[in-house]
Amino acid sequence: MFEGSFVALVTPFADDESLDESKLKELLEFQIEGGTDGIVPCGTTGESPALTDEEHNRVVDLTVQTVDGRTPVLAGTGSNSTTRTLHATEHAKASGADGVLIVTPYYNKPTQNGLYAHYMKIADSVDIPIIIYNVPGRCGTDILSDTVARLAEHPNIAGLKEATGDLKRASEVVSMCPDDFVVLSGDDVNTLPILSVGGKGVISVVANVAPTPIAELCGAFKAGNVELARKLHYETMPLAVDLFVETNPIPAKTALMLMGKLNGKMRLPLAPMAPANLEQLRRTLEFTNLI
Repeated sequence: MFEGSFVALVTPFADDESLDESKLKELLEFQIEGGTDGIVPCGTTGESPALTDEEHNRVVDLTVQTVDGRTPVLAGTGSNSTTRTLHATEHAKASGADGVLIVTPYYNKPTQNGLYAHYMKIADSVDIPIIIYNVPGRCGTDILSDTVARLAEHPNIAGLKEATGDLKRASEVVSMCPDDFVVLSGDDVNTLPILSVGGKGVISVVANVAPTPIAELCGAFKAGNVELARKLHYETMPLAVDLFVETNPIPAKTALMLMGKLNGKMRLPLAPMAPANLEQLRRTLEFTNLI
């Protein structure tokens, strides 16, 4: 179920910073029409730390309702509180999400034993597939491959979103975990390399603006057409670089604004792009024929 291109979806806000539900529905339709293999609401790109619990639940509910079974929904439910993560995961299960994405607890800096206990608590409490999300650059916490392998023995722990930037990690996890344990790239620039060592797809930021080529890249590799996958890798590389020229999701939301799909509104402490970076992003969108 968790293979191919899953979009790490932005959360649209109205000018008054309230949730823009109509725009969320539009973005979901844009993704489905573009061939995206799955939707990830309320992840890092969805500004989950800036959402209230009520807003978080509403985004998950509306995503599940709008998608209506047309593609899997992998709801972001992680936080730095095990209790809050558990409550969000229980809600995702009740909402009808197909799985959950749980980031390593940030700021607390738990030990490996603490990380193991955190994920086991959720996996033992809620019968839903869990994708572990490892992004030490944002969280200050790194779940090591040995710990992932221990967790992979639990039937509810289904995979890993690998975003350390260290390609060795994907190989370690693939080799140490069961064959049905899914490794997904957490960095668009590394999607093809991770696929080449046994990964199954990506949770993509680039898919917010270009869903079709990212889905086609994953599909081509799965079908054995490595030449086409490589071609799409290089065609989307400028986006994979420039959508991270500032902190994600600032460039992604700005790109969607330049494409006429959003107003670009973010919540503090995220701020508008610097003018030079904005112009660089605009040129990249022009180069890739998105504007």
